[in-house]
Amino acid sequence: MAQAVLEATIPDELAGLRLDQALARLFPEYSRSRLKAWILAGAVWVDGEILRPKDSVAGGESVTVEPTADAAESSRPEPVDLEIALENEAFLVLNKPAGLVVHPGAGNLGGTLMNGLLYRYPELRELPRAGIVHRLDKDTSGLLLVARTLTAHTNLVRQLAERQVSREYEAVCAGVLTGGGRVDAPVGRHPVDRLRMAVREDGKEAVTHYRVLQRFRAHTHVQARLETGRTHQIRVHFAWLRHPLVGDPVYGGRMALPAGASDELALVLREFRRQALCACRLAFAHPVSGAPVEVETVVPDDFRRLLDALARDAVGAGS
Repeated sequence: MAQAVLEATIPDELAGLRLDQALARLFPEYSRSRLKAWILAGAVWVDGEILRPKDSVAGGESVTVEPTADAAESSRPEPVDLEIALENEAFLVLNKPAGLVVHPGAGNLGGTLMNGLLYRYPELRELPRAGIVHRLDKDTSGLLLVARTLTAHTNLVRQLAERQVSREYEAVCAGVLTGGGRVDAPVGRHPVDRLRMAVREDGKEAVTHYRVLQRFRAHTHVQARLETGRTHQIRVHFAWLRHPLVGDPVYGGRMALPAGASDELALVLREFRRQALCACRLAFAHPVSGAPVEVETVVPDDFRRLLDALARDAVGAGS
């Protein structure tokens, strides 16, 4: 879907500014980096001439911008089952199942959520990453936000960067937590295993808030809220607390059955081979109207079976 041509006159009060700075003032719905990319791509004319981002403006010039959108990373639309939790002209909220990869990559060139989006909404090919605003790990289920227009994408990415998007998860961790808390521990690439993340002093700021929803004999059902959004953040933080998420194949370590575990719980724990993590709530401002938007979902069936087995085990043990 082609973006509408933008036209404006540079007001005198912007005289002396760099061209990219002036355009950022004229078109605040687009990021300065995107406007700069359009200037470099030759999609911006100032009084009929193509200038550099650093060239200054005098005021009074006529500006024309023909937006060029980034192509999506994958050009292979494929039918993929997608559960839409909310849809309008500006954005989508999807309910991603565990096991579905979000972006194509090594070993997963097809069958991803992005492939499915491009099949169902071909216009998303014109947006960065097919409009996907944030990501979820392959085996994490739950809500994912997708922009449908370039302006909505810019707005939602900006909200995310400014920590104005609330993302809440439910998880089951090993061990019994005494109460909620806040984890403020920087996260960076593991120094040895480049496929993993780790808490490290030179990592990026990472803050997770959590509260207890239910305690079992040897596990805890928690709600976690991201203040930042680093790769594997919740999984890394809970492992660092020595309460790794149940089933986490990367950070969970060896599965430990609680003493006297029921046969049902032992079976459920052995068969739960993904991290017990679900993105259950998203809250943000509508990218066009500014009205508050809140979307919630429930944990999937395998997560619910895990909770039910833990609860029955606790009752059976007289907890």
